[in-house]
Amino acid sequence: MDLKKPYKTMLELSKQYGPVFKIQLGLQKIVVLTGYEAIQEALVNKADVFAERASIPIFDEVSQDFGVTFSHGENWRVMRRFMLTTLRDYGMGKRSMESRIAEECNVLVKKFESYKGKPFEFRRIMTAAVGNIIVSILLGKRYDYEDPRFIKLLSLATENASLMGSPGVQLYNMFPMFGFLFGARKKAVQNRRELNAFVNENLIQCLNILDENDTRNFIDSYLVQQQQKIQNNGYFHHKNLVESGTNLFLAGIETISSTLFWAFTLMMKYPLIQKKIQEEITNVIGYAQSRAEHRTKMPYTDAVIHEVQRYADVLPLSLPHATTVDVNFKGYFIPRGTQVIPLLTSVLHDESQWERPYDFYPEHFLNTEGQFVKRNAFLPFSAGKRACPGETLAKTELFMFLTNVLQRFTLQPAPGLSKEDLDMTRAVGLTTPPKTYTLCALPHF
Repeated sequence: MDLKKPYKTMLELSKQYGPVFKIQLGLQKIVVLTGYEAIQEALVNKADVFAERASIPIFDEVSQDFGVTFSHGENWRVMRRFMLTTLRDYGMGKRSMESRIAEECNVLVKKFESYKGKPFEFRRIMTAAVGNIIVSILLGKRYDYEDPRFIKLLSLATENASLMGSPGVQLYNMFPMFGFLFGARKKAVQNRRELNAFVNENLIQCLNILDENDTRNFIDSYLVQQQQKIQNNGYFHHKNLVESGTNLFLAGIETISSTLFWAFTLMMKYPLIQKKIQEEITNVIGYAQSRAEHRTKMPYTDAVIHEVQRYADVLPLSLPHATTVDVNFKGYFIPRGTQVIPLLTSVLHDESQWERPYDFYPEHFLNTEGQFVKRNAFLPFSAGKRACPGETLAKTELFMFLTNVLQRFTLQPAPGLSKEDLDMTRAVGLTTPPKTYTLCALPHF
């Protein structure tokens, strides 16, 4: 097993053993599902059967069965319902959220302008921009990109995404009794405590100025729900709030920022594709600021963003599921409580579903007339009961950040680097961003 990139080993095994097979990693017995057909059957057609979250030592240690991402049973159902409702209340898919993203795009563009076409490292800036969107939902405010506390928080989130997929943490998951030997596990737990402490501290601030008739953010809404003891079923306690807030912060930053890193790197790698997006921006938006409503009028840009998500494949393993009951699936008996990995990378690169699965090819999402077409095997947000609750928000962010930047700038590798030098190797981690490059943002006007 390649512990740096276990999904690669699983893909190799699927060629030999088919779309459903079992592996044993240490003490863990795992059923791996590969390919669009098997994963669609499990997560969508048998959604209730595969809706549980597997019990994984590192996730159990950091979350303790609270929050949304790694919780189980009724706690998960209650917290997920609250999170979906609250995200909708704070504008997911509405003009108010779009306005927040538009404001952040303006700050980002000014930051890019400040480099006057000279090379700069764009990742920290992009992570901060994406981070501010989720902070605005969580706390109702934004941070300056240079705020040392914000920089520290973002680095904790990024580091943990890397650590959670590292060989050290994987070994800990296989042999939890030897956890004290693995420095990666210790560091991941420590980072998580610091992130929880940040949510906790801001929670107290919100509590001091809470107005039940004027809730301004996710924490406010939770505190109001907490006070309605008859309706809260005992689930709206302090630990669930801290863990849900941390879940929102981590999930809202890492996958979106990694996808945008890929988008920018691919724009430098394929300047003709970048130019076609800019032409579409000029024709549809002109000099106005891009809004989510423009996406339906911009099929090529929409296709490119979808292809970035498919090609980048930033969560190749998905998060592990578990069966809620005994089930017969594709001719195999899978007992209740079995850990199941729906290998998302195998869907996004399924040779039976994509014409050029290993190439960056926006035409996957365009018909012969150049109109956008949906593809069933496009599952970067997973599917079924455990699908990403922030999908709508993520799509709006990806579109608005990319179009606002490309409307004003052409992205090029720093001097001394050619587009051929750009390495498309994925980083090791739970999420898989590309290698870091400095870029030049050359103004259009």
